Formats: sequence, C-alpha cells, structure tokens
Amino acid sequence: MKKTMTRKDQYDVAILGSGMAGGMLGAVLARNGVKVLLLDAGTHPRFAVGESTIPYTSGMTRLVADRYQVPELRALSSFKGIRDKVSRNCGQKQNFGFVYHREGRAQNAQEINQLVVPSVLRTETHLFRQDIDAYLFHVAVKYGAHPRLNTRIVDIEVDPDTGAVLRTDSGEEFRASYVVDGSGFRSPLAEKFELRETPTRARTNSRCLFTHMTGVEAFDKSPAARNHDQPNPWHHGTLHHVFDGGWLWVIPFDNHADSLNPLCSVGLTLDPRVFPKGDQTPQQEFDEFLRRFPEIAHQFRNAKSVRPWVSTGRLQYSAKQVVGERFCLTSHAAGFIDALYSRGLTNTLELVNALGWRIIEASKDGDWSMERFGYLEDLQQGLFDFHDDIVYSSFVGFRDYELWNAVNRTWMLGTMLGNVMLEDAYYRFERTGNDAVFRELETHGHPGSPLPVSSGFNEMGEMTRELCRAVEGGSEQPGEAARKILAYIRDADFIAPSFKFGERETRCFAMSPAKMAMNARWCRKDAPPEIGKRMINASKGLVRMRLRAGK
Repeated sequence: MKKTMTRKDQYDVAILGSGMAGGMLGAVLARNGVKVLLLDAGTHPRFAVGESTIPYTSGMTRLVADRYQVPELRALSSFKGIRDKVSRNCGQKQNFGFVYHREGRAQNAQEINQLVVPSVLRTETHLFRQDIDAYLFHVAVKYGAHPRLNTRIVDIEVDPDTGAVLRTDSGEEFRASYVVDGSGFRSPLAEKFELRETPTRARTNSRCLFTHMTGVEAFDKSPAARNHDQPNPWHHGTLHHVFDGGWLWVIPFDNHADSLNPLCSVGLTLDPRVFPKGDQTPQQEFDEFLRRFPEIAHQFRNAKSVRPWVSTGRLQYSAKQVVGERFCLTSHAAGFIDALYSRGLTNTLELVNALGWRIIEASKDGDWSMERFGYLEDLQQGLFDFHDDIVYSSFVGFRDYELWNAVNRTWMLGTMLGNVMLEDAYYRFERTGNDAVFRELETHGHPGSPLPVSSGFNEMGEMTRELCRAVEGGSEQPGEAARKILAYIRDADFIAPSFKFGERETRCFAMSPAKMAMNARWCRKDAPPEIGKRMINASKGLVRMRLRAGK
C-alpha cells in the first residue's frame, strides 16, 4: 500500500549532495528556520578534490557566517580557525606559485610567477576535504537539517504550483517546495530536463588524473629551485608546474608544524589534443610524464600514491539552464571548467550567499517563483564564462612563457580586485548590519565577474581571450599578444600604477607596507571613485579584522 504523505514529510527545500555546497547551504537554511532535507548517495568521510582556497573564498565564508548567523562557519574562514577548531589535517597556503617548464630544456630561473597572500589576509588553507565536508554536514544537522545519506535519487517530478516529488532507488518518496541540486555532473535534474549543453560552450579543453601521495618533497629543495627569487617558499603555498599542454598541482597538507597529515594532493591536468589519453594506467601515464620533465620529477622521487588514481575524460561541461520552476542547479551540478586558480570553491560560496536569503524568504511568504531566483541564472552562467575565459587563455599562454607571463597578470588582478569588492561590502555590512549592501552588488552588470563595477577590467578579460584565440588560430604571435596585454594593464585605471602589473619584470608580487601606502595615496587622489572608495573601505575592514584577531 502506498504511504500517505503528511505535513511531516513535506520539506521547504531538498538539497541533493552533502558536500561543501550542500553542507554549507543546509546549515545556513536550517539555522534560519527553513525545513531542510539533506540527501546524498554516499556517506562521510569521503575523498574530494577542490582543496585550495583563495582570499575571496575565506572572505566569503566569513561573510556567510555573519550574514546568516552561523558562527560555526567562521572557523572555516581562516587557516588558524580550521587548525584550532576543525582539523589539523589541513595545510597552510601563503602563496600561489607557478613554475614554467619546457620539455627537454633546463628550467629558466626567471620563468616563474608568484602571488603572495598579504599577511593581513594570511587566512588561506589547503583543505583536507573529507574533514571539511564532514564538519559542514554535521553543522547542518546540528541546526535541524534532516540527513539522508546512502540515499540515491533516481527521479524528480516538479509541479510549478506545489513543488517537487523526489523518488529514491528503493522506492521512497520525499516532497519539497524547492530542490537545490549540487550533486555534480550526473545531476538528476540536469538529466531529467535535458539541461546539459551538448557540446559544451566551454573553450577550455582538459582532462585530469589525480590522487593523494606521501613522500612528496618540497620543490624548494630541488636543484631547479636554487636560483629562484620568489618572495615566499614554494612549499608554503599551492604550487603549479605549467608547461605547453597543461599543468600539475602540488597541494601539501603537511607544510606546517601542527599538521597531523602526511599527505599531499597531486593532480596532472592535460590538454587531450596535446596529450591524448591512451591505454596506460594513470600511474604509468604520470611516470611517463615525469620522465619527460625530470626537474619536476625530482620532487616525486620518493613519492607514493596512497589511494587509487582518478583519471577523467574531458572535464568541461555546462548547462543551458540552471534555474527552473521550483529548482536550481548549483556548484558542479551546473557546470565545471578546471581546477586551475581554485575558483570552484569560490563559485560555490557565491551561490550559497545569493541563494540563501531567497530560500529563507520564500519559505516564509510562499513565493517560489522563477522571478525570485532568476538572478542565479545570470550569476552562475557569468561565473562559468569568466572562469572559462581565464583558464582557456592560460592554456594558450602555456605555449609561450611571455604570453603566459602576461595572461597570469590578468588572473592576479581579478583575484586581488575581487577581494576588494567583497571586503568593501563586508565592511559596510559590519557598520550597518543591513544586508542590502549584498543585494546592491547584484544590480551591477557583468554578473560573475570579480570586478563588475569596472568596464575596463572586464574589457581586459575579453581582449585577452580574443588575443589568445588569435594566437591559437595562428593570426597573432604570442610575443605580440603579450605586449598588447601588458600595455593595456599599464594604461588601466583600475589598478595603482605603482604596482607595475603592466611591466614584464613584475613576475612575482607581494604586498609590502610601502606598496600599501602608495596604493592608499592612489585611492584618495587618482583612482576612479568606484574603485578608490571600495579599496579604502576594504583596507579599513581588514585592519579591523586584524585588530580583533590580536595581531
């Protein structure tokens, strides 16, 4: 006999996937009175990638914690908080490092790039995801989310007037007014409504093999690194070995004295048009790669994988629609580009922040219309396209160091200026307690851009993409494209000239007190108002944060 549904079986929202997106969103909603069903086909703890944070990630975590009054999330907004309150299995991140390699040639000590996280923002972490995801899941459960692990959803029926019915592979049914699908590529909603773009619109084309290892040595000890002049040790951050056709990540969890974790995350990401996938095992393919790049291999001479390798096909997929009647695809259910630049977690947090208040209000007034959630369509598609542009341009740049050196600046600027936007909004929120400052951010053009208020910044990204397309097509030389990108940056009005981001020699950047002082003068005197005022507010907010931390 079919079970009769009661009000007890009706949820405001059903969240598919209890990883970082689902766990954090579930905690935010349950804390604010939303009846949440948190479903997952698997259990915790479990292996996951997406391990490297950026200042925007930590800043957004702090913002979400305070905006939605979930104090447990604040621990995840800094390396110290994670180390002291969540897990000592995570690593520290003080820099983003890039070492350029040419097959068959010695590594040129001048062909390196590094962005050092300023000490005032020294919050970044190499997340041991199985600990972080489990922590978020338990916070959500603590606040009242109803957990259902080992529960696979095989069908969803949506009625625009009443909500959704979700069916499991064992025949159970659940009802919810709204469904948030953060389950990944095999999203039940994407499959049900045929939302995948085929082929994907992504220009980036890469595949990956990855694992966790022990015995990975600090690259700083290798012969190739002896003449490097980067301001911060490679081992203190996320290291990217880049080369024509791909890049290799090295994310240590054991790079500080308090770590209890001997592991290191290692992933080799390749353009399949340059490195076609053959019939080798992932370990054989990785070993063959190291033979081709012996200066990288030095770091792995005593390394051993401690879990099965994962080897993927093409990583990129996208959705032609992510918001529909009574549902929203988020995070990796909506689309994916590449792990380069660690934007996956950032995009996830953007969605949690923008989706949270909408669901909270809908649970109170019953308005689950697409109009209320429509901004999320533009935001997610914008995040996807921005990330695709910069990663695509980078892969083209990997062919030639001069072009890569220029493209890398556009990423640095987006990382730095995006954080300015975030810290400005957070500073104003702290002063007023009014979250209208966050809703105001949704009114600017260029949704998904780190700096939506600057037309010049967004034109830079479009110009870089088109120059790289010309290089790929053979109508532009890499050196000439690099010259044009750097010239644009030198003339830009959205960055202080004293930083010299448009100069070829500015391969590495660390924010010193002297540079901060010069930037403050530029903000007051010469910066466009939409940039200068935000930078001043962001600086004030970071000083307050530092003082509260007792530093």
